[in-house]
Amino acid sequence: MQRLSVLFAVLIACGNGAASHSEGNAPRACPAGTLGTSRVLEIGAQGGLEVGFKTYPRSLPLGDHEVVLTFDDGPDAATTPAVLDALAAQCVKATFFLIGRNAQANPRIARRELAEGHTIGHHSFSHPAITLRRLSTAAAEADIDKGMKADDLAAYGRAGPEPRVPFFRYPGFADTPEVNRWLAARNIAIFGADLWASDWQDMTPQVELALIMARLERTKGGIVLLHDSRGQTAAMLPAFLAALKAQGFKIVHIVPGPGNADTRPAPTGWTSETERIITEVFQREDGKARRPGPTNRDLRGGT
Repeated sequence: MQRLSVLFAVLIACGNGAASHSEGNAPRACPAGTLGTSRVLEIGAQGGLEVGFKTYPRSLPLGDHEVVLTFDDGPDAATTPAVLDALAAQCVKATFFLIGRNAQANPRIARRELAEGHTIGHHSFSHPAITLRRLSTAAAEADIDKGMKADDLAAYGRAGPEPRVPFFRYPGFADTPEVNRWLAARNIAIFGADLWASDWQDMTPQVELALIMARLERTKGGIVLLHDSRGQTAAMLPAFLAALKAQGFKIVHIVPGPGNADTRPAPTGWTSETERIITEVFQREDGKARRPGPTNRDLRGGT
């Protein structure tokens, strides 16, 4: 109870504070008292990579109390600017997995993410409600490729045959062996997550803050999944960053690197939580003899 009281006090005390925006990717000194970014971790994707304990039996080689912040489903004109303001105010870098059609609709926000030093990853073009798993392999690959090109065109002004940043996250974590092999052949890393904020569910910023901090206390860090398309998360983020600093967590910024990435194995007895959820949802929907398959709320709320 004392820990929750501290978190709620942080929430009340921490405002949305506007931040000054840096030009380009030039490094700048972080103001005293900010959370900051502890280190940059280069991720090599040669031959492919699959990380994130919620889905895969390996994750990034993070130390105790190290956190990688990732955001899905943007850019969103109503909420992503506030997320970027909060990150800038605390001198924190994150990774944004963009939906291609949202990047097309909001290129200025995609360019702002890039200009402020964040990493631009990919999250398909259309984020199909039935998930990529229930599309044909060809259709799933086409949607992924279209999304990568839309993201790069929005952020960089042009798109080549391969993405500028070879980081991809499946909508709903619903991967397939065939598409995984296709991504690996293109040297594209697949990101799951180690824990999530469950922010696809409606809750107050205070409840979301308490939930994610309790989970971080158990895992002692990891790849964190949030959604910059959710207003409650945008409202919660300043307090979340303040709580991370208060409890000794460190931010790790991931960027593309050469060769193969180091990983750390899952603990003994590991199983894929997302695979269990996906299977249960598909079985339930198939039992009703109707499509589509799992919904965003059933899986991860649009991740």
